[in-house]
Amino acid sequence: MKKLAFTFGLLLTISSLQAQQIKIGDNAGTVTFEEYEPKSTLVVPGKPITRAKFPFIDVHNHQWEMNSKENLQKLIVEMDKMNMGLMVNLSGRGFNQDETKSTAGLVEMINAVKTNYPTRFAVFTNIDFSKINEPDWTAKAVKTLEEDVKLRGAKGLKIYKSLGFSVKDNGKLVPVDDPRIDPIWAKAGELGIPVLIHTADPASFWDPLNAQNERWLELKTHPGRKRDASQGKDFSWKQLIEQQHNVFRKHPKTTFINAHMGWYPNNLAKLDSLMDAFPNMYAEIGAVIAELGRQPRMAKKFFEKRQDRILFGKDSWVPDEYQTYFRVLESEDEYFPYHKKYHAYWRMYGMGLSDEVLKKVYYKNALKIIPGLDKSQFPK
Repeated sequence: MKKLAFTFGLLLTISSLQAQQIKIGDNAGTVTFEEYEPKSTLVVPGKPITRAKFPFIDVHNHQWEMNSKENLQKLIVEMDKMNMGLMVNLSGRGFNQDETKSTAGLVEMINAVKTNYPTRFAVFTNIDFSKINEPDWTAKAVKTLEEDVKLRGAKGLKIYKSLGFSVKDNGKLVPVDDPRIDPIWAKAGELGIPVLIHTADPASFWDPLNAQNERWLELKTHPGRKRDASQGKDFSWKQLIEQQHNVFRKHPKTTFINAHMGWYPNNLAKLDSLMDAFPNMYAEIGAVIAELGRQPRMAKKFFEKRQDRILFGKDSWVPDEYQTYFRVLESEDEYFPYHKKYHAYWRMYGMGLSDEVLKKVYYKNALKIIPGLDKSQFPK
């Protein structure tokens, strides 16, 4: 009897608690993970950094209208605010598959820069892979690259992630290490220009879309980023990374800038081993500062060790977002927000890099490998 009474009393208590929870829920409303954005009560020193400590070179930018003094002036205003000394526009030819039009656009862009702000911008060219199935494609692509550099003034080559994702030959995906592209990598080395190459995306984009996927929110809000190698539609992440590494290995005389730290910013020990394996590979930090900001001690050690081969890059042109990069690199601040929740729902911590390391990341390494940049505006 006593046991029955106890059980009945326990049920009443649970029911009462449930009623309170329902009442609280009714008053507060339902909050989803996407909406949950609590204001931190943590009181610690630190503040946003809106201007870099040293003038810097952004080696990973995309601009589409750098063809007039007015458009360049708009960029200069924003660059000066944040102390950006030089912007590298990787989209010289864009995605235009009409070579005559893409050449005209590249020339117009480079001429606008030369005429108005020759020391503040550099332009990279691009390769059109849409006709890779044609017998003379390789020879034409090599010739165009050489003319873009020697005659038109391009300072480097950018390879979009479409190589490995969407470039096809008779309906079949073209791998990053396709032998038809080898003469292009070799020509870049011969010309003394770097190749900034974006291969693959975060590995989580290939993982099941469930509660264990760290990129769940990003994939929910951007479903087009989900990859599925199981259906044969995509290469697997591992396949793409191996294809890229095959290119690095096969062309040791060509300098490669691995965009987004080669998608190993969350595994710096692995990235460190790759830098041993590929002395011709540099890493840039575009779009991966959130990974570095959640492991400041590990990241700082990596930056100190590899300080001669890390470059500053941002990728998307949103001027206010550079503040996160400056704060992670320069400060020792704790627990400050990232600028896009769907990229990182966690908080950032500063690495507090030394001036020596900062100068290399901000500009010295870029000046070393990108030919023809004006060095006079940067400290020694």
